[in-house]
Amino acid sequence: MKTKSTKQTTIANPVTLTGVGLHTGENVTMKFLAAKENHGFAFKRVDLEGEPVIEADANYVVNTQRGTNLEKNGVKIQTSEHVLAALVGMDVDNVLIELDAPEPPIMDGSSKFFVEAIEQVGIIEQDAERDEYIVKDVISYKDETSGSEITVIPADSYQVTTMVDFGTKVLGTQNATLEHLDDFKNEIASARTFSFLHELEMLLENGLIKGGDLNNAIVYVDKEISESTMKKLEKAFNKAKLSVKPNGILDNLTLHHPNEAARHKLLDVVGDLALAGTRIRGKVIANKPGHFVNTQFAKKLQKIIKQERRHYVPDVDLHAKPVKDINQIMEMLPHRPPFLLVDKIMELTEEHVIGIKNVTMNEPFFVGHFPGAPVMPGVLQIEAMAQTGGILVLSTVPDPENYLTYLLKIDNVRYKHQVVPGDTLIFKLDLLTPIRRGICQMQARAYANGRLVSEAEIMAQITKVKGN
Repeated sequence: MKTKSTKQTTIANPVTLTGVGLHTGENVTMKFLAAKENHGFAFKRVDLEGEPVIEADANYVVNTQRGTNLEKNGVKIQTSEHVLAALVGMDVDNVLIELDAPEPPIMDGSSKFFVEAIEQVGIIEQDAERDEYIVKDVISYKDETSGSEITVIPADSYQVTTMVDFGTKVLGTQNATLEHLDDFKNEIASARTFSFLHELEMLLENGLIKGGDLNNAIVYVDKEISESTMKKLEKAFNKAKLSVKPNGILDNLTLHHPNEAARHKLLDVVGDLALAGTRIRGKVIANKPGHFVNTQFAKKLQKIIKQERRHYVPDVDLHAKPVKDINQIMEMLPHRPPFLLVDKIMELTEEHVIGIKNVTMNEPFFVGHFPGAPVMPGVLQIEAMAQTGGILVLSTVPDPENYLTYLLKIDNVRYKHQVVPGDTLIFKLDLLTPIRRGICQMQARAYANGRLVSEAEIMAQITKVKGN
């Protein structure tokens, strides 16, 4: 198996598909367009005034009866799951999906044609690192009414297992597993949507499956078909003659896999969980999944991810050998005591840096801030983070000793908790944009005692010292 990139990706070129919507029966033109870093997936309705955009977000789910349907400010997208599954399955991060109708084309009822379109134009890496949620604890959601349940447990990669049981002899119990995302194209993408005869009759009577035909939906015959019902089906599917195969499936369609229903349910899980908005590193186990339980789980996961990141503290071994000790720091930074406010660098990559500051009562600023109630000034916390960020930006030049780092801008500063003597500050700075022309924009956070104490967005620039 090939090694996965840690960089975000998008498609190399636009690609267009045409077809009809399963439930609307409308002709649809859909175009995949490359999107910028951190864009994620979003749908754009080019047939409406202002060409509104609906992000692929679990909070916009409004209906899950016949697919996962999104709505934002009155603008709707129906049956989003097959397209989203293809994008996730092809390891793509950022794509804008343009539509001239409210529903993507159903194609053959699977993700196969979307996968082939993406493969046709190719995928390119972007500069930004991927955002991935690493599952560390078991997370579950259960729908007590249906008995459907989804759980995610820790794993080394994104894996999905589905177990379906419809309580009918014609389909019975089926399982499907996706062990590696690399297998999505060959093992899952071609699994088509399916329906039971009793559901199909209701949908036809209510005009809810106008784009359906025998080429894009497997029909499991779970009841005796009367002659009048068969004639209705023949008229609806524009077929002169229909019959039921020995395996209980309406004819003119051959299964791609014996467990195609379970594989399609897995495809739906992948598409629906894309609405959480973050890549998942963990194993998803879905028992009797459906769009309602899938999207409820995506909402729960999304909330947990936001809460954890709000309270996230870098896991740093304070006793480990530093990447740069105080002497190596002074070789790079021009600052000197008492204004050198970072003691160690524990991690340093192209994208982030982690530094340490041991706060003692010997700090000179405690003399006046405040007598009898020593508190580290917030502005010095920002300065300490800026110095740590200076190590990140200076590491991009071969002769950092010949440069000075100047602050250009500080935004969104927040102080959460006091820093007092005896605290150990952990600074983590992440690049917000690639470093260009010596300008570095970073998200800076300071932690102490297992919690966030201050944060800010910092922009700095390195300038070569004249004469050097």
